[in-house]
Amino acid sequence: HGQNLVTEDVTVVEGDVATISCRVKNSDDSVIQLLNPNRQTIYFRDFRPLKDSRFQLVNFSNSELRVSLTNVSISDEGRYFCQLYTDPPQEIYTTITVLVPPRNLVIDIEKETAVEGEEIELNCTAMASRPATTIRWFKGNKELKGKSEVERWSDMYTVTSQLLLKVGREDDGVPVICLVDHPAVKDLQTQRYLEVMYKPQVRVSQNYPLQGLTREGEPLELTCTAFGKPQPTDMRWLRVDDEMPQHVVVSGSNLLISNLNKTDNGTYRCEASNAVGKSHADYMLFVYDPPTTIPPPTTTTTTTTTIPTTITDTTATTEPAVHGFTQLPNSAEELDYGDLSDSRAGEDGAIRSVDHAVVGGVVAVVVFAMLCLLIILGRYFARHKGTYFTHEAKGADDAADADTAIINAEGGQNNSEEKKEYFI
Repeated sequence: HGQNLVTEDVTVVEGDVATISCRVKNSDDSVIQLLNPNRQTIYFRDFRPLKDSRFQLVNFSNSELRVSLTNVSISDEGRYFCQLYTDPPQEIYTTITVLVPPRNLVIDIEKETAVEGEEIELNCTAMASRPATTIRWFKGNKELKGKSEVERWSDMYTVTSQLLLKVGREDDGVPVICLVDHPAVKDLQTQRYLEVMYKPQVRVSQNYPLQGLTREGEPLELTCTAFGKPQPTDMRWLRVDDEMPQHVVVSGSNLLISNLNKTDNGTYRCEASNAVGKSHADYMLFVYDPPTTIPPPTTTTTTTTTIPTTITDTTATTEPAVHGFTQLPNSAEELDYGDLSDSRAGEDGAIRSVDHAVVGGVVAVVVFAMLCLLIILGRYFARHKGTYFTHEAKGADDAADADTAIINAEGGQNNSEEKKEYFI
């Protein structure tokens, strides 16, 4: 009459405690009993007929029968039945699932010590788990992808994951982590630290001069540093495409030239080697001219004096006042950030000299153009100089006087009488 049995499935890790609960809704004091997968009675009300001390009564009432099972093993897995003696009888089952964490988690590495650029193989094995585990790989904080294989032995699973990794010098000392995802365990992992050998990394630094140009007559000191695994044991200096100058002093990783000159120009190389290989770094030397000095700029003053009835232009030039010698800057930066007062003092004089030069150039061009024009005109008039006769003077060469010449000239009065006019 409305009585109902209720229970839940149980999942437990091997070796832990499983609790089975048979509950009755709307109980009328009917008898409750619990049976194992072989349908043997474990508890009848509060009495335990089964002689297995791992089963213990936790709670008994008219509405519930609760039993615990300690030290659970794989053989305990299966269906357990709750029965209620009613008319007709009621029965419901609960399933116990046993989880088995991996027994061992081991990383096998192909080479204990790898060389930079090699590809190595790592294998991580999780043995005897239930269900099968999922293996994940990490290098430092970066997750990598491996290839897994699953083998089943009876009710247990063994999983092996393979990782192929190409190593570099940056991987030396980095941990490779094998992590297991399994419902029976949390944060189960193991790791191996990579050991990578690599060629030396070489660097050349300039100790003196600390900054600026390398100038003739000054010293130069270079230091060579090299890092590698194993640590470099052989380090030497040489000059590329030429012999090392005799005055160069090499002491271990240091190179010293006490007095630079132009013949020292070239490329100097530091080589370092270890069991893996050899590397080098180059330093290109260019020796600049030594610093020179120049006198300060001269100053020119023009004075105009006016005298009554007489105008005289007197120009006087003052001799420069030499206060000393100024050293040329060693670099373009020193030249740019020189004494601004000296630059401004010479700026006005430079502008005036530029204006005078422009005016003088224009005047010279105008004078030259006028001279050329006069020469052309003179040559033109010289070529057209002489005596010229008009048509009226023809035939008058033999006349005794001017009147006769006019009368006898072609086109004179006689000829004019020969002209006649007719009107029609």
